[in-house]
Amino acid sequence: MTPTYIPFNKPYLSGNETRYIDEAVRSGKISGDGMFTMRCHQFFEQELGFKKVLLTTSCTDALEMAALLIDIQPGDEVIMPAYTFVSTPNAFVLRGATIVFADSYALSPNLDPAQLEALITPRTKAIVPVHYAGIACDMDPIMDLARRYNLFVIEDAAQAIDSYYKGRKLGSIGHLAAFSFHETKNIISGEGGMLAINDLQFAERAEVLREKGTNRSSFFRGEVDKYSWVDYGSSFLPSDIIAAFLWAQLENIEDIQRQRRHIWQRYYEALRPLQEIGVGLPLIPDYATNNAHMFHLVCRSLAERTALIERLKAENVHPVFHYLSLHTSPFYAPKHDGRVLPHSDHYSDCLVRLPFYYELTDANQDFINQLLLEFYQQ
Repeated sequence: MTPTYIPFNKPYLSGNETRYIDEAVRSGKISGDGMFTMRCHQFFEQELGFKKVLLTTSCTDALEMAALLIDIQPGDEVIMPAYTFVSTPNAFVLRGATIVFADSYALSPNLDPAQLEALITPRTKAIVPVHYAGIACDMDPIMDLARRYNLFVIEDAAQAIDSYYKGRKLGSIGHLAAFSFHETKNIISGEGGMLAINDLQFAERAEVLREKGTNRSSFFRGEVDKYSWVDYGSSFLPSDIIAAFLWAQLENIEDIQRQRRHIWQRYYEALRPLQEIGVGLPLIPDYATNNAHMFHLVCRSLAERTALIERLKAENVHPVFHYLSLHTSPFYAPKHDGRVLPHSDHYSDCLVRLPFYYELTDANQDFINQLLLEFYQQ
């Protein structure tokens, strides 16, 4: 029987979100750095072992803080994949940086580290690997290049909560990292993000930038007798209402992840035969774990992807394509150095993301898989 509607995403409430929001409201403090923000910080630092974290209003804000922290100046160059969301380059473009786009692997949307050294110039300031679908970039060669050329590494870990590289948490390897808790992510707060600070030389200044350029956090800890404007900054900290929602999710991270991995594995087992005809499935390298952020297919052409999406939507199933290559975007194409990035363009034309959310039932997933297999049999 055809389901009435299967959306691409559906935000999941684990149980205590509205109760904790009510608690935050009743506490009398719903601005930033309230009791739920502190609980979230403690969870990431004490339970997950990050050196220091700061919740932000978005992953975009965390990336913008990172650009400020490494003191990006006009003319600096920052290397990153072309196949990513606009927030990744925007954070650095806002500071005047030139973006140097790198291509993806042939078999994975992640950045290919083998290309990087040829892109490094005396103006290069940072490398920004993006862990696409929560699957780790190959970080050892990236960090080795950073050490040899004295560069910063900022992990765009927007999709990478609860994912690992050679036993190390994604977001804990580079100097800084940015996470997202947008409603399409595994752990959500509607909008929301986090800056992870792995090089503690940035810790004190990060607090200042996040508090509009003031030393307000030091004041509330009793370290100074008044707070003042001491640096650049903006209002990057989220309301404690957002943190209250996030805390309810974090309490249930193991259950959420268990269910997402169940959904991911069912897609993989059912759709594995498509590989035999050249349709791409997600690739998990030996050095990476799978946090089940998404499940995607890589069609063989743009026309095939268009027809597939139309076929599924005709049955009330709503897949989506993903990024468009940023080096060919209307904004950045005139600034790009002209290199062709064929793998990034291939994913822009051919990658399709399937419906994926906690409450996706086995029956609905079976229906999606049946439609996909029938489409390719025809």
